[in-house]
Amino acid sequence: MAKTMKRENQRALVALEDGTIFEGTSFGALGEKTGEVVFNTSMMGYQEILTDPSYKGQIVTMTYPLIGNYGVNEEDVESMQPYVEGFIIREYSPIASNWRAQGNLGQFLKDRGIMGIEGVDTRALTKHIRTAGAMKAIISTQDMNKDRLIEKAKASPGLVGQDLVREVSCSAPYPWKSRFPASYRPLSPSRDPQYRIIAMDLGIKHNILRLLDSLGCDITVVPANTTADEILSFDPEGIVLSNGPGDPEGVPYAIETTRELIGKKPILGICLGHQILGLALGGRTYKLKFGHHG
Repeated sequence: MAKTMKRENQRALVALEDGTIFEGTSFGALGEKTGEVVFNTSMMGYQEILTDPSYKGQIVTMTYPLIGNYGVNEEDVESMQPYVEGFIIREYSPIASNWRAQGNLGQFLKDRGIMGIEGVDTRALTKHIRTAGAMKAIISTQDMNKDRLIEKAKASPGLVGQDLVREVSCSAPYPWKSRFPASYRPLSPSRDPQYRIIAMDLGIKHNILRLLDSLGCDITVVPANTTADEILSFDPEGIVLSNGPGDPEGVPYAIETTRELIGKKPILGICLGHQILGLALGGRTYKLKFGHHG
């Protein structure tokens, strides 16, 4: 006989800085968190989204209506911990049905102190963001005063000018060694590493490292504050500026390092790294009304 799983009905609120309120119930950790609310249109991959360092400082709303049905496992992660500030969905499935599942999503969030809210009209929230733009927000299971929550959302720091990279970057250089068997790698693994690559960790995803590994790269990951001279001391054949969270102008040290490296080694920028490369070359960045995630 199947065991009935107890569902918690802790009330939760989502308050946006423009005064819009959404209600739901908690299925993750309890508490209160601020961040920029954004949406993601992926039909699956919620574990990868939760552990993507690029989402540091953001509250992610999933547009797909049912989340959690295939559970979680130790392999489908983009970093060793979740970085989202909160997770908003329409309906949570406490029953995980997949041969690779090692647990359910709700417990995964609780164990890691990440707030999850279900029962929210995510279609209405997404349409609102798409019209009004991404904005500061707060999610709470402890303060049900709507006016007070709106003021807290307005007073939160937001992403512009913030250095969130330092909160997700590694603290010391390390060689990347895939934790997964060759059969799990996305491409055919090379016989032996042929290219020595330095990856600047601005919030790098494991899958970028897996792909470089499968293409025959010998990868050393270095912190975001590594100097140009320190990077060149590895004598790499190429440099990767990774993805990461927040405002590229909030990471001036990475911009200066990149500027010093231009013309000395081939450089590939991904996401935030691409923006930093543009700034280092004299370009400008500005914040989109809303980004498309998914």
